[in-house]
Amino acid sequence: MHGLGNDFVVIDAINQQFDLPEQKIKALADRNFGIGFDQLLLVKPAQGSADFRYEIYNADGSEVSQCGNGARCFALFVKMKGLSNKQTVRVETGAGELELRINANNLVQVNMGVPIFTPKLIPLAAETKQTTYSVSINDQQISFAALSMGNPHAVIQVDNIETADVAGIGKVMESNPIFPQRANIGFAQTISPSKIKLRVYERGAAETLACGSGACAAAVAGIEQGLLTAPVNVELAGGLLDIEWAGRDKPVIMTGPATFVFDGSIEL
Repeated sequence: MHGLGNDFVVIDAINQQFDLPEQKIKALADRNFGIGFDQLLLVKPAQGSADFRYEIYNADGSEVSQCGNGARCFALFVKMKGLSNKQTVRVETGAGELELRINANNLVQVNMGVPIFTPKLIPLAAETKQTTYSVSINDQQISFAALSMGNPHAVIQVDNIETADVAGIGKVMESNPIFPQRANIGFAQTISPSKIKLRVYERGAAETLACGSGACAAAVAGIEQGLLTAPVNVELAGGLLDIEWAGRDKPVIMTGPATFVFDGSIEL
């Protein structure tokens, strides 16, 4: 499946056993010798009162707590496979509970939860909460906003998304010690108060065509900095997402498409 080109292998881990070590997941992610994906998504039984548990693994085999594009695909998958007939499903993640609603034309609305700005909870190695922080990357002083959308994000404002050094700065910055758990690095260009263009270097996956939680983080950061007003239309290489946020202590609502590509089976 894919969400705006951010592609996933989605596995029903309710009706079959699935338990692979990091290296085997990494092998599955290889686009030449495996299946190939940005992230692997597991649909598992809920441990609490939710409908399902949602687990996410990056292409490097590491587990992460949140993926917004994946969440939309998750919702469509459980409906297509007859695992749920509900229009709205609640799923457990490593970052808390998400609410997923399937609308017309396979557009899925995701309640992504309340953004977190407290440095130690992002986590970010900073003493106090600020609107922007600064770090030295490749002999440049980079100013960025930081927050968690269930996973850590840095958002850099740029003048031109096409000429931004996403690969160079993103690769070094995502694993900088200022981010104890690494971070997704977003590069945002403000087009108008209600629209931005965005590229994201994802931790453990390099630059992807789209990043749902990154779109949420970029919209929230722009609103916090007075550059944007909600709702915000986020243009990524793979397509468009709509982000709504009513302000501090309110959840972020993301709406976008989910696309089924093919079914398959593999011997493991």
